[in-house]
Amino acid sequence: MRSFDFAPLYRATIGFDQIADMMDRVSAHDVGQSSYPPYNIEKTAEDGYRISIAVAGFSEVDLGIEVKENTLHVSARKSEPVDEKTYLHRGIATRAFDRKFHLADHVRATGASHADGMLHIDLIREVPEALKPRRIEIQSKAPLLVEAAIA
Repeated sequence: MRSFDFAPLYRATIGFDQIADMMDRVSAHDVGQSSYPPYNIEKTAEDGYRISIAVAGFSEVDLGIEVKENTLHVSARKSEPVDEKTYLHRGIATRAFDRKFHLADHVRATGASHADGMLHIDLIREVPEALKPRRIEIQSKAPLLVEAAIA
């Protein structure tokens, strides 16, 4: 696999550190990372998103959701039942997992629900007023100021 050095990108940009970090994460993507459990990411509104993760066999007490430093971390640990069952076929995977989602700036989790074997995590992007676009009025120079400077 080809490896890229993004050091020149860090030196040539100011304020775009997160983009370079993201490119580093993507280029260093672990090919052995499991695709378990399957998940969907959907856009529910202009600034709303939902992550749906298939968690068949897990209850609410087995699941954990944590947000830390713009990373959403979803984990599951199945406590083994005391009575051992003998399976002829075991197709429902209830193995432990850790899944991380990197959240963009100003995206926060607003809630989670668990129903029908699906874990739904609702997210919303809230851009602060200071970062929203604003219109700046252009004022024309007063002719008196120009005449006073010439005299």
